[in-house]
Amino acid sequence: NDLAASCAQTDVKGDRLKRPHQQEDPDMYLRVVETRDDGIIVRGAKCCITNTPYVHEIIAVPCRMMIPEDNDYAVAFAIPADWDNVKLLVRPAYFHQPENVPDDMIPYTMKMGDAETFVIFDDTFIPKERVFLNGNADDRQTPYAGFLALMFAHYHRHSYTGCKAAMSEMLASACALVSEYNGIEKTSHSRDKVSHILGTAELVFAAGESSALHSEKSPSGTQIPDEIMTNAGRRLAGEEIYEEYKILADLSGGLIAALPFMDSFYNDEVGELALKYMKRNPRVPPENVLKCFKGIECLGVSDLAGVLQVAGLHGGGSPQMETIAMMGRYPTEKLKDIAKYLFGIKTRLKRYERQEDYPVTPREMLKKFRNALIAQREREEKKENQCD
Repeated sequence: NDLAASCAQTDVKGDRLKRPHQQEDPDMYLRVVETRDDGIIVRGAKCCITNTPYVHEIIAVPCRMMIPEDNDYAVAFAIPADWDNVKLLVRPAYFHQPENVPDDMIPYTMKMGDAETFVIFDDTFIPKERVFLNGNADDRQTPYAGFLALMFAHYHRHSYTGCKAAMSEMLASACALVSEYNGIEKTSHSRDKVSHILGTAELVFAAGESSALHSEKSPSGTQIPDEIMTNAGRRLAGEEIYEEYKILADLSGGLIAALPFMDSFYNDEVGELALKYMKRNPRVPPENVLKCFKGIECLGVSDLAGVLQVAGLHGGGSPQMETIAMMGRYPTEKLKDIAKYLFGIKTRLKRYERQEDYPVTPREMLKKFRNALIAQREREEKKENQCD
């Protein structure tokens, strides 16, 4: 029962300034093209989906809030990854694997990899027992599209406050080690740069821990982390990822982008000479220097490195999306009362405890979606009655 799943959320979106129902091509967002007694037919594509070929199940959910005109796009379901009429276009990231090199000379980072997937649903049949949301059949379900989108993004961003902090620690570790091997670990600039990455890692992880501490229990018993602290931590990680890679490149030097293949160091003609010229710190064997620089090459100058950098910025939502989530949920009107009191505009001030008095979770946003749709329907009914 140890099943692995891949969440397919990000639609290809077409024209970013238009909603799903406004697109010139209606397939730019995954949609229901037919509802039948035994299930639904869906059409569309999801992109930037990680490691889909390796999982048992694909779970498709919406990527945004839907309005009544978007009913066909309010759809969620789960199917096996090898389902009929599901096409996986895979972009792998992997390393050149050396030959005739001892196993203990191959860094673990050379064995890492990733596969990003373009998932195409080509008039795919989904059995009704595997459908979780279908606004095409019941428009009362449409408000839940935004809720599902938020919940996945929310948990994804919360997980990032752990995994991205760990990624920062990996980069800081590499920076510290290469500084030692380059003989500069005691210099102030090296220590400052390593401490910058470590400080980011600690703050991001602390945001995740704090959001869990201030979580809200859902009816199912699942804890829902605080949305503002989750997004604050994830945004910091995204804003700093390229600075961290800059520090790694700065402390490592250009060799990480110009290192020969590992095979060259075990070539009968030039291997011994090549290894000789890898020596730097006299206290460090050249074999360890080689493994260090090859490991950093894998982390910083490879196909996977490019994926990690972009994922560090956009995975779970870009910093701009975290900003939107934070400011859309922050009780700014209550926040202004502090300034009003300090500036003499208000004479009394209730103690402001954002986490205790104004818990922020996606469930509150669902209420907002519901109320907005109800208000819109009431306005439309009022117009119809006036016309009559």
